[in-house]
Amino acid sequence: MKHEKIISKTLLAAASMILAGSSINAANATEPCGDFGACKVLIEINSSDGDIGFHFLMDGDDLIRAAIYDPNHKKIFKDVARHALREQFLTETFAESAEPLCFDPTTDDDEENDDEDFVTLEEFIDRWTDGTYQFIGLGKGWEASYGATDLTYHLPAAPTDVVYDDETGIISWDAGDDLGACADVDELTDFVAGGLLPQHPRDVTVASWEIVFEPDVDDGDPAGSLKFSVRVSGDIEPRQVTVPADYIASLPDDTPIKIEVGAIGEGDNATFTEEDDICINENEGCGDEEE
Repeated sequence: MKHEKIISKTLLAAASMILAGSSINAANATEPCGDFGACKVLIEINSSDGDIGFHFLMDGDDLIRAAIYDPNHKKIFKDVARHALREQFLTETFAESAEPLCFDPTTDDDEENDDEDFVTLEEFIDRWTDGTYQFIGLGKGWEASYGATDLTYHLPAAPTDVVYDDETGIISWDAGDDLGACADVDELTDFVAGGLLPQHPRDVTVASWEIVFEPDVDDGDPAGSLKFSVRVSGDIEPRQVTVPADYIASLPDDTPIKIEVGAIGEGDNATFTEEDDICINENEGCGDEEE
């Protein structure tokens, strides 16, 4: 108990120092991050399902405690190693918030989602303040670690026209101009004009594209672990990647597939578009065909 109080006071003192104005320079989710190997905060949007979430990563050395503070100096996360984990220490911690719908579900044609939680883009921006997020950790010798990274609302537009060619194994896509179900072009134009967003998503530079090709199966199905994922440069032309033939051959017959293509922008903010209803190694069919 005595040690716990000392550690708590040390963490509090470290927080006071950094929140009072330390010399740590904020990074845009890059490595290194002050005393941390990496730290980042970012926004991820699924434009197809229409959901939005807050993600963070913190990677330090032999930590026993860690915390994150938002730009308003409010603690939003605390991590404590206890018992066996205290003996072996913390290093990398990654977490993501729940991802509620980013639109009012009562306004669409699907009555089944009317009771789902939702947080509109405007409400999300009000909840998650842009600016510098401070990372603080205590190591096994009670030494303090500091880091800082910026959350921005430079949100890249959702990829569009995602297509899979089963003869060549090529996935192709185009750059988009909106956030799908979260906000259309006209809404985004109004958000920029009103100062809610700093830049229209269609004008946000895409640093890289992330492509995920994975079986769309129930939890517990062994095929679910057989995933192909790759990141390519944002200026790749043409915008396409080829799924390895050996990987395709490793999948069972009649495997339903989901493809996600993500535009990764500043600070690793990401907007994904999904495409499904794809059947790989078709024999009897994936069960989605019309009778």
